[in-house]
Amino acid sequence: MMSNCLVKASREETPGREDSRLGPPDGQQDPGSENNKEKTLGKEVLLLMQALNTLRTPEEKLAALCKKYADLLEESRNFQKQMKLLQKKQSQVIKEKVHLQSEHSKAILARSKLESLCRELQRHNKTLKEDNLHQARKYEEERKEATAHFQMTLNEIQAQMEQHDVYDAKLRQENVELGDKLKKIIEQYALREEHIDKVFKHKELQQQLIDAKLQQTTQLMKEAEERHQREREFLLNETTETRLKFEELKQQESQLKQQVCED
Repeated sequence: MMSNCLVKASREETPGREDSRLGPPDGQQDPGSENNKEKTLGKEVLLLMQALNTLRTPEEKLAALCKKYADLLEESRNFQKQMKLLQKKQSQVIKEKVHLQSEHSKAILARSKLESLCRELQRHNKTLKEDNLHQARKYEEERKEATAHFQMTLNEIQAQMEQHDVYDAKLRQENVELGDKLKKIIEQYALREEHIDKVFKHKELQQQLIDAKLQQTTQLMKEAEERHQREREFLLNETTETRLKFEELKQQESQLKQQVCED
C-alpha cells in the first residue's frame, strides 16, 4: 500500500515541480530542523501533523497523507478550470468592446456627414435668398419701367410676381420640411450615440469586474500553489520519515525473532 501511494503521488506531481519535491538526503538533515519545524511550517501543516499524530500505524498515516495530497491536487485543478473560464469570458467581452467601438466610429462618421449636409443646405438656402432678392429687385425695376411705358406689361409682371411668390412659398415650405426631417435624423443619431455610449460604459464596467475577478483568482491560485508546495514538501518528508521508521520496526522485529529463535 505504501509503494502504490508513493508511485501515484510521483505520477500526479505538477509538471515543472520535480526538482522541489525531493527532501534532503538521508542522514544529512539539519540537527536543529526538528526544533524549528513548527516555526517554519504553516497553520495547515501543523493541523495535518496533529491529525497524523492521532493515527497509530504508519499505514494509516501514509493513507491520510495520500488522501490529503489527492484533495490538494483536485483543488488545484478546480482553480485552473475557473481560470480558463474567466479567460474565455474576458476574450468575449474584448470582442464585444471592439465591435461597439466600430459601431461608435460609424455613428460619428454618419453624424459628420449629416452636419456637412446641413451646412450645404444652409449655403443653398442663402444662395436662394440672394437669388430671390436679386430677382425681386429686377422685377421691381421692370415693373417700374413697365408702369411708365406699358400698362399691359405691368399686368404680366404682376402675374409673374404672384407666380414667383407661390414658388417661393412652396420652396420655403419644402426647405422647412427638409430641415425638420434632418433635425429628426440628427436627434435619432444622437439618441443612438447616447445608447452606444451607455452600452460601451457598461461593457467597460464588466471588463473591470472580470479583470478584478481574474486578478483575485490569480492571487488565490498563487497562494494555493504556495500552500500546496509547502504541504507537499512536508508530506514527502513525513513519508520518508515514516518509511524509515517502518524499516526500522521491521529490522527490530527481525532481530527480536532471531533472538527468540536463538533462545
